[in-house]
Amino acid sequence: MAVEAVIWDFGGVFTSSPFEAFNRLEAERGLPKDFIRTVNATNPHDNAWALFERNEVDAAGFDRLFLEESTALGHPLRGRDVLPRLSGELRPRMVAALKACKAAGFKVGCITNNVVSEHSPGQDSEQRAAGAMGQVMPLFDAIIESSKAGVRKPDPKIYLMMCELLAVSPQACVYLDDLGINCKPAAQLGMTAIKVVDVDQTLAELAAATGLTFEAEQPA
Repeated sequence: MAVEAVIWDFGGVFTSSPFEAFNRLEAERGLPKDFIRTVNATNPHDNAWALFERNEVDAAGFDRLFLEESTALGHPLRGRDVLPRLSGELRPRMVAALKACKAAGFKVGCITNNVVSEHSPGQDSEQRAAGAMGQVMPLFDAIIESSKAGVRKPDPKIYLMMCELLAVSPQACVYLDDLGINCKPAAQLGMTAIKVVDVDQTLAELAAATGLTFEAEQPA
C-alpha cells in the first residue's frame, strides 16, 4: 500500500534525546549509567512516569512517586531533579524533513508521550525563546498528547486514534520514534516503523519509505 501519512514522535526525534541529559545527571550524582531509564522501565505502565504522562498525577505527585521508585532500586533520586533534563536541542534537519513530507502531500501527525510540565520537550524557557515548539507543532495536521488524551504509547489505541484523525489505514503510514518499545506496536498494526537512532540513519530510512530526498548535513 502506498504511503499516505508520516507520523512522528517529538522528543528524541525533533529534539536531541533526553537520555543523554539523564546520563549527565547520573554522572553528576554518582548513579549507575542508565539508572533513570531503569526506573522508568520498571512497572512501565503504572509507574510514576506513566501516571504523569497520562496526567493522572501532578508534578508534586511525580516527584514523590519517582523518589519512592528510585529508592526501592537502591539510589534515591527526586522526580523534580529529573524533569529539567527533559528538554533537548532542536534538530533542524528533522524539521526540514517534516516540511518536505508536508510539501509533498503526505499527511503528517505527531504522537507524543508528554507531561504537564514546563520541562516538557520544547517547553523550557530556552526552547520557548528559540521558538522550537512554535516552529514544529503548527506543521502537523493532527497532534495527540498523552497528557491530554489519557492514553500513552505503546498502547495501540493511541496509534489508531491518529489513523482516525488523519483518515488513513495503519498500512499507509510511516511511524518514527526513538524508542523501540514504541515502534513495535506501530509495526504490529502494519505501519512502516523507523527507530530514530541518529539523523542520517533516520532520513535515509524515511527517504526509502517515501521516495523523497532530504537535505544532507551542511559542513561546519
